Amino acid sequence: MSAGSKLPPLLALVVLEPPPVREGRTIPVIHFVLLIVCAVAIYLSCEWFVNAVEWLGQRLNVGKMAVGTILAAFGTALPESVVTLVAVTTGATDEAKNIGVGAAMGGPLALATVAYGVTGAMLLLKHRKARALVLVGADAPDSPADAEALGDEKDMRRLAKDQTWFLPIFVVKVVLGLVAFAFKPALGLLFFAAYAVYFWREIRGGSDGEEEDEEGLEPLKLQPKAASPATWAVTVQTLATLVVIFFASQLFVKQLDAIGPMLGLSATVTALLLSPIATELPEIMNAIIWVRQGKTKLALANISGAMMIQATVPSGLGLLFTKWKFDGALLWSGAITMAAIVYLLLTMRAHKLTPARLAVAALFYVAFALGLVPILA
Repeated sequence: MSAGSKLPPLLALVVLEPPPVREGRTIPVIHFVLLIVCAVAIYLSCEWFVNAVEWLGQRLNVGKMAVGTILAAFGTALPESVVTLVAVTTGATDEAKNIGVGAAMGGPLALATVAYGVTGAMLLLKHRKARALVLVGADAPDSPADAEALGDEKDMRRLAKDQTWFLPIFVVKVVLGLVAFAFKPALGLLFFAAYAVYFWREIRGGSDGEEEDEEGLEPLKLQPKAASPATWAVTVQTLATLVVIFFASQLFVKQLDAIGPMLGLSATVTALLLSPIATELPEIMNAIIWVRQGKTKLALANISGAMMIQATVPSGLGLLFTKWKFDGALLWSGAITMAAIVYLLLTMRAHKLTPARLAVAALFYVAFALGLVPILA
């Protein structure tokens, strides 16, 4: 533990619990098998989860966008928030508690860059597939990716509103990582309050009439022949898929942590670059599934909603139970996250958010990786 005591919180996510050292150069196949099995399990579970959560939104009478920003985002972000809670409340040392600080910064970074970038790439692929169908004489599917921009002016305002909420909250959490004063821990309660206000706003105004052009609900997978599934079936499918997503995601991260060093990747690279993406894999999978179904607004809403949770709940826990002091790696991750959000916000306000421009967000993660080289040297 002494060696890890000088490492940044993001790196501590891996270093505090290093994979077992094995003799020889043989890489156990079981790690790769489990990695693939977990990825498949997460994708299939997310497929069932998004199916169930849409029905849950109907039963709770919330707007379709609130299904993405609140219900789906809360469900997939809850396991990560629980991990943060356990880290900051039960950690025996400051280094152990700082694992929660690293998670609070790594989550928004991966969502603002990789998650949005993957969504844009999926939209581009869908658009190219539609064009290919036109060339062979088939009818192209009606998809938001066929348009030049991802929606009209009203849609862009709706998307920009979430980023406008996120950015100032995120700026405050980064600034608080640079200063120290007696009542700083109490400010964690303000982050909980900020999410409560966002939650109330989404639940009361999440519909706003945006959902008419989205596809209708698919039959509940647990009751495929029922036109209106039973409430118990909706609840069971939602909770069961969340359990699978939680354990599969944790096992996926552990396998990634073990395979990285075996492939010659340093623990630093694994912790700072790969682990944040792995922890946000459920949100990324949700976005891919909704894009495939032609529900782009739900995909984008899920990411922005998850970002709001990651910017508030883990941050509030970190402020209450840790020193919330940032090092160079954490500050760099915060700077890249803010740069990515400013880019997206400006594009949305100009009503010029296209699949290609959305995919560009992933390049900010590349910039983060390049910037880590001098920081960790």
